[in-house]
Amino acid sequence: MFAAYAARIDRDQPLNGLELGERPEPEARPGWTTVTVRAASLNHHDLWSLRGVGITEESFPMILGCDAAGVDEDGNEVVLHSVIGESGHGVGPKERPTILTERYQGTFAEKVTVPVWNVLPKPKELSFEEAACLPTAWLTAYRMLFTNGGVRPGDTVLVQGAGGGVATAAIVLAKAAGLRVYATSRDEAKRARALELGADEVFESGARLPTRVDAVMETVGAATWSHSVKSLRPGGTLVISGATSGTNPPSGELAHIFFRQLKVVGSTMGSKDELEDLLSFCALTGVRPVIDSVLPLDRAREGFEKMAGGDLFGKVVLTV
Repeated sequence: MFAAYAARIDRDQPLNGLELGERPEPEARPGWTTVTVRAASLNHHDLWSLRGVGITEESFPMILGCDAAGVDEDGNEVVLHSVIGESGHGVGPKERPTILTERYQGTFAEKVTVPVWNVLPKPKELSFEEAACLPTAWLTAYRMLFTNGGVRPGDTVLVQGAGGGVATAAIVLAKAAGLRVYATSRDEAKRARALELGADEVFESGARLPTRVDAVMETVGAATWSHSVKSLRPGGTLVISGATSGTNPPSGELAHIFFRQLKVVGSTMGSKDELEDLLSFCALTGVRPVIDSVLPLDRAREGFEKMAGGDLFGKVVLTV
């Protein structure tokens, strides 16, 4: 079957390790099901895999792709939960959770095999392309806001780095839930898009805000860390799920954190139950994922280049 896969690690030029070509079809195993992929979406996790983060060359060749929507063996339209092993369903009860592509082959292929437990019905209201955007970036944003951020309708949130998959998801979800949304970006065009998505006000990165916020959704890391801390009201919450600009923020904000009793919460992915809630939320409210572009699988390299260069707003989707 045709697939996009990591053949080698290149930390400086990760796309040198990306190959497109034939790979063996997945083998059947008890408690698992094979899904025919209709659409899959890119995440920064795929780029990090090509850099060797969270994976070693002993696992290669590894088909990339965490997210997918498709058709299961019984003809049902389904969405995949990307975390394997978090509950023991389909794997050993002591197996630590991993995301697809870390231990098990991913979704950038004609077919993928996952535990039956990891398959959820796709709402009829969502297209395959829309549904394929939800299990990683959108689920991450959902958990950041509503589980770890603890925000309520009427609260004010700051979303750093409008344009990325998680950030755009946070803007849309927060607005749909009745929050006031501030968003930042260095790029004027991305700030304009954030307004179109529902942000109440947009600002250049690091700009002073009209008011301090109840929560900050942080995926940028070192470059925006100081601004995130200083933008919070006393007792506010900074939720961080990524660090695309680096993992070593300046330490000068420690005093702000303890004097103003701020909460800093790490957030990764989300549970199967949260994904089910997110699917229902989108189906009922009309909220839809922001899609930058849709490409056939044999043009996957173009999608990786867009993501690596930051030249996107929303998700890149690959269709099979």
